Amino acid sequence: MYSYLNENIKSVQEKIKSVCAKTGRSIDTVTILGVTKTYETDVMNAAIEYGITDIAENKVQEILRKYEDVNRGVNWHLIGHLQSNKVKYIIDKVELIHSVDSLKLAVEIDKRAGQIHKIQDVLIQINIQDEASKFGIQPSELEVLLKAMAPLTHIRICGLMYIAPIVEKPELLRDDFKFMKKMFDDLNNAPYPNVRPLHLSMGMSSDYEIAIEEGATMIRVGTKIFGKRTYPAK
Repeated sequence: MYSYLNENIKSVQEKIKSVCAKTGRSIDTVTILGVTKTYETDVMNAAIEYGITDIAENKVQEILRKYEDVNRGVNWHLIGHLQSNKVKYIIDKVELIHSVDSLKLAVEIDKRAGQIHKIQDVLIQINIQDEASKFGIQPSELEVLLKAMAPLTHIRICGLMYIAPIVEKPELLRDDFKFMKKMFDDLNNAPYPNVRPLHLSMGMSSDYEIAIEEGATMIRVGTKIFGKRTYPAK
């Protein structure tokens, strides 16, 4: 019933393998996040059986709705905007929060993680073009936020996340991805104890190959694995 998932996953893996061979990277340096927005748990579990180890949701309520019905052993990621008042609902469920964009949110994550004796891994979301339709901080604001987050002991800043604009030709995004890789590399010089650069989350179904060429370590793939999304009627 879900054999198409196996074929799609293998196709993505082959493209990753090809890009990594071209750029001299190991395929182990790239993690596929299966973006499961709008897809139901039977589809998610089938994808997990076919080798997807990390799944990503945009909304807290979707994690809560699906969590108990999804196979254990998979890593959950939150990639959408997170409101401070919803942190408490997912702090015990997610491996990585990709969308930290304010000190207020970071403080709440730190507090809630401390309550369950956890160090929560997070990424800082960057909004290069300062697009009004997207969350994230401007590149010039990163140093200020890192310094303000330095006293937080139950949060670990593991890198950066970037959502590129939708464009007709993915090649047009190459400069943005290069810019993000430079920012990510510069994190290695950050003099703060809770900064440990591991992940550069960028690239989606339409542009992940270019993102990998420019240094992405996590790609967020939805439709190229799961097929066309069907949104519920409003």
